[in-house]
Amino acid sequence: MEAGPVRVYRLPVLRCRTGLRARLLTRRFAVEGCGFGGEGLRVGELVFSTSMTGYPESLTDPSYRGQILIYTHPMVGNYGVPQPGVHQGISLEWESLEVQVAGFIVAELPRHWHGRARWGLGEWLALHGVPGMYRVDTRWLVKEVRSGGVTEAVIAVYREGTPPPGWGRLAEALEEWGRYDAHDFADEVSPSSPSVVEPFTRRRARVSLLDCGVKHGIVRELLSRGVEVVRMPCRSGPDELLDGFDGVVIGSGPGNPALLKSASRAAAEVALSGKPVLGICLGLQLIVLGLGGGVYKLRFGHRGVNKPVVRLGDGRGFITTHNHGYAAEPRSLERAGLRPWLVSPDDGVVEGVRHESLPVIATQFHPEGGPGPRDASFVFDEFVSLLG
Repeated sequence: MEAGPVRVYRLPVLRCRTGLRARLLTRRFAVEGCGFGGEGLRVGELVFSTSMTGYPESLTDPSYRGQILIYTHPMVGNYGVPQPGVHQGISLEWESLEVQVAGFIVAELPRHWHGRARWGLGEWLALHGVPGMYRVDTRWLVKEVRSGGVTEAVIAVYREGTPPPGWGRLAEALEEWGRYDAHDFADEVSPSSPSVVEPFTRRRARVSLLDCGVKHGIVRELLSRGVEVVRMPCRSGPDELLDGFDGVVIGSGPGNPALLKSASRAAAEVALSGKPVLGICLGLQLIVLGLGGGVYKLRFGHRGVNKPVVRLGDGRGFITTHNHGYAAEPRSLERAGLRPWLVSPDDGVVEGVRHESLPVIATQFHPEGGPGPRDASFVFDEFVSLLG
């Protein structure tokens, strides 16, 4: 079947127990499959994760805002979705309080069987109006993304027996949305005003958090170590982040860091203040950019809970959680006063930096390991030790 100049791929037989069908169109290829979740049309950047579990955490990660996520594991949804507890606006299980992805694609969608499940995966996505697609050859799909790089895509879910959205209409929606790199997604997920989150244990320090879409797992790690966290909007100035705080966390978030000019300037002034600073994911990129370094976009990004990193100096390896499409330019670190701390043994990407003389540390991966391994939780211990 043809969609204009683009060939449409589909499995030979499509039997959709959900009663929904789905279409996916990119600038390079098109796919038909079964649908689940919310009906309708959404546009985003098509990316993939090698995670085997942890889909509720991945789907609620604000760093996936504006992205259509493919899971490489062949069956997703078997344990459903739990009802999370909430502590002062922080989810105790998810990574935010809502589904953040623009769409979700899996090979097969099994029925869920778990005592803690509050919703099935499809039911949960439907509640949030997020379309999903299954009965797709995700191995082929991921190979396309790996070989050609990430690409913008449009996903549409519609009821069986009704006319499908035309490929021309999908192409128009894709072109109207434009390029992922041009959207300021951080502004969509940043809080509009400061909020205080009390620690789980006796307070030992107080930090500000530049919240451009932080994962709640980062906040939970700080709270569990007796750190009071004040979440600040992404557009907060350096004085707001420094005054009255023992240290500053520049948190994770979605989108192109080059668009966040004020946040990178604030990150630089905070880093040069002499107070302890921890940057995570987008936070590392903002620190690097603010101090005069460079950031570039990866061909298909690092996304998964099974990514190795190696600590320079002692050569120790860690299995870590990643969700980043941008990385620091290694040759630019020296002029920014930074040096590599951790690297990926797979492709040499810088996965952590330290300042040459100031108490500033930052990781490109997620040391909170939510979802995933907890190998790198020592990063939080080191930051808290810097707080005194």
